[in-house]
Amino acid sequence: MRRAGGLCVLLSVFTGSVGLHAEEDSWWQFRGPSGNGHSDSKNLPVEWKESDITWKTQIHDRGWSSPVVWGNQVWITTATKDGGKLFAVCVDKDTGKIIHDIHVFDVTSAMLITSANTYATPTCAIEEGRVYVHYGTYGTACIDTRTGAVLWKRRDLKCDHERGAGPASSLTMVGDYLVFHVDGRDVQYVIALHKLTGETAWKTDRSIDYSAIPVHHRKAYGMPVLIPRGKKTQLVGVGGRGLFSYDPATGTELWKMRHRGWSIAPRPVYGDGLLFALIDRDDPELWAIRPDGVGDVTDSHIVWRETKRMPERASPLFVNGLLFVVTRNGIATCLEGQTGKVFWQNRLKGAYSASLIYANGLIYLFSEDSQCTVISASKTFNIVSTNVLAEEQLMATPAVDGSAFIVRTAKHLYRLSGPNNSGAKKRAID
Repeated sequence: MRRAGGLCVLLSVFTGSVGLHAEEDSWWQFRGPSGNGHSDSKNLPVEWKESDITWKTQIHDRGWSSPVVWGNQVWITTATKDGGKLFAVCVDKDTGKIIHDIHVFDVTSAMLITSANTYATPTCAIEEGRVYVHYGTYGTACIDTRTGAVLWKRRDLKCDHERGAGPASSLTMVGDYLVFHVDGRDVQYVIALHKLTGETAWKTDRSIDYSAIPVHHRKAYGMPVLIPRGKKTQLVGVGGRGLFSYDPATGTELWKMRHRGWSIAPRPVYGDGLLFALIDRDDPELWAIRPDGVGDVTDSHIVWRETKRMPERASPLFVNGLLFVVTRNGIATCLEGQTGKVFWQNRLKGAYSASLIYANGLIYLFSEDSQCTVISASKTFNIVSTNVLAEEQLMATPAVDGSAFIVRTAKHLYRLSGPNNSGAKKRAID
């Protein structure tokens, strides 16, 4: 039995002990093997220049889905600007050559979205032989990674993302299930699909009475995370006005916590027995929560809250008892996990949407102008290096593959290695 992030892998869904389904070193979902931004790589680049780009491949249309990696393949999604056509693209991770460019869905009169979003923002999930692509209300599909054939589709899981907003919630795999949030203005639920068929395994409505809540406060863009619950596991995620825990085998709600927030995107993280979650988008707070409750634990299980200068978009990072966060306008903070004590707070150059990545004692923060600041994962603020990749917008969280980053910008996908790991001469595939 493999292990990833301390959780057992491939446990039976029938025992109620559902685990992660992935090779421990494959970046198979948003934020990596355990969904927390951690990589076991010991030789990721710390400094780089243009010559350290192994390959650069042009990607058509628009998308902010993060790359996922399995075997020799990298998968992302992309979409036309008007949302009329939705695609899945597979790139050879060693050469940058496009293996598959699949037109998955056509959409008639897609709802207008903000220019800061795309119709291909949710991140895929991948395993041996199959990749699962998701476009929010516009559809979910399973694709054969070898042939590019679409194995099944679901187009009935609709919700109102809100005019001027758009889809953003990513999916994950838990045992034999594919799980994601559907939190719109009109409906709010979590659903698990059988991976092999796409059929519904379970579906659980949010247990909050939304009837008196403004419709734009009912929606959210979160993604569940699998964390321990005694000898078993639980799926925890943030929705509009509530944070919820579910039994991953049955979808039964285990506990919930009410909050005031909505349109929340950051994925929670777990460490040292606590769950750390962002609530609200316009005035975000970071909450530390004991995830062992039953029922409504709003008044009993919050350990601490930080209400100032917390991130709107980037997910938090937990490393060795410390929490690291960065706001959209570049204020980075280090907090003590158990108490919320702030050890340091400094402003970085640029704006930040991509989530933080940790490897080998270092934290990588990629800004929206494709600059990466590398800092020490410590109680003392220390910038190790600052690197610029390209003059392109960067919104997607990079993936890690061995000694390299797979980086997505507005128009390209890159494989970025260090000076000693770049291998073959740079290939530009435009």
